[in-house]
Amino acid sequence: MIRIDAEVMIPGRGDPVTDGSVVMDGNLIRYAGPTAGAPSEGVTDTVRVPAVMPGMWECHGHFMGERSADLAALATVDPVLIGLRVAADAAAALDAGFTSVREVGGAGVHLRRAVDEGTNVGPHVYGAGAILSPTGGHADLHMYPVGWVHDLAERTGLLHNCDGVPECLRAVRLQLRKGARLIKICASGGVMSEVDHPIHQQFSAEELRVIVEEAARAERVVAAHCHGKPGIVAALEAGVRTIEHGTYLDEETAAMMRELDAVLVPTRLVVTELMNHGRRVGLPDYAFRKLEQVAEHHADAVALAIERGVTIALGTDVSTTGAHLPCHWGQNGEELALLAKAGMSALQAVEAATANGPLTLGPQAPRAGVLTEGYDADVIAVASNPLEDLAILGDPDSITWVWKAGEVVKRPGGSGPAARP
Repeated sequence: MIRIDAEVMIPGRGDPVTDGSVVMDGNLIRYAGPTAGAPSEGVTDTVRVPAVMPGMWECHGHFMGERSADLAALATVDPVLIGLRVAADAAAALDAGFTSVREVGGAGVHLRRAVDEGTNVGPHVYGAGAILSPTGGHADLHMYPVGWVHDLAERTGLLHNCDGVPECLRAVRLQLRKGARLIKICASGGVMSEVDHPIHQQFSAEELRVIVEEAARAERVVAAHCHGKPGIVAALEAGVRTIEHGTYLDEETAAMMRELDAVLVPTRLVVTELMNHGRRVGLPDYAFRKLEQVAEHHADAVALAIERGVTIALGTDVSTTGAHLPCHWGQNGEELALLAKAGMSALQAVEAATANGPLTLGPQAPRAGVLTEGYDADVIAVASNPLEDLAILGDPDSITWVWKAGEVVKRPGGSGPAARP
């Protein structure tokens, strides 16, 4: 057994414990509480750290291996190259203290297998497969002929356009066939797509309903990309589990989310990063114009959701490979400070990054995100108390130890065990 003694233990949900300890027995937590009550019998290794907390959850990331803010570039990248890039992204996420990733469109369904078999180092990955969209919707590359987009979908599996009930049913089943742990849809237009409008609803009410029902038969939930209120309302009425972005969330839709126990994944990082740096990495003019329109609304919507008590889980919309690029893997922890800027307390922000993560997966959720007996031993140590300065969680160098399923994968002065076939 491994015992971690900390000046402060932050359990993920609930108050911090001064002089707290976590004891891991294999891949499970055996004890979490005051150091005075921690077991010592059977402990083979003791680590002393300033702060210990659950491994963090990225609930809206994309393993797409992007190197540009122009989605049109997806058509030019070979799937093999995408795979090589996202392997590095997975390692960067783990190094940053993110032991679990809910990947809402991309190569995550395949990456998960490589990680689980020990070929690659990375977090637990819960992938959605392709992003589902109607023709002309947010997950359509409007600048290319339709036939090319369908060919791209077959070649990369990142995007999938479907129209009408039969095609929507088949699209869900194709993602389940890949091993998708949730389904991702576009219920409104978006910023990065050329023709559609962020406010407009995408998919009809009937299409949304059958997608949710088909996913539910396989015990999967649906994550809905939504900016505009019409899409938010339609998606919630259809029974989706999460609203992604939520730019035009208002009092009515916030109340709906609370009533339906839905989760908001707001992704403040992508908005701020692209506003500040998007133009230097190829953000098209049409996307920047839409981004300017939604940015202020998005900040207000997140603040409203926090004020009204909507359940929020951390997500960033990271998708790029390379630390010099905006919104890159490894930058995920910067979202906590942005949530605090929107109105969260430090403790609430940590809860959004840990305990609330599994809530976004419904029946597929593991027992994780909280330091408590019987839960998965996904644990990180931090160089100082993050409740005093959340910015430290955005610095991977300040994440000094990472345990995934009870196995050390990062330690001071070096990483943990190498991947092994």
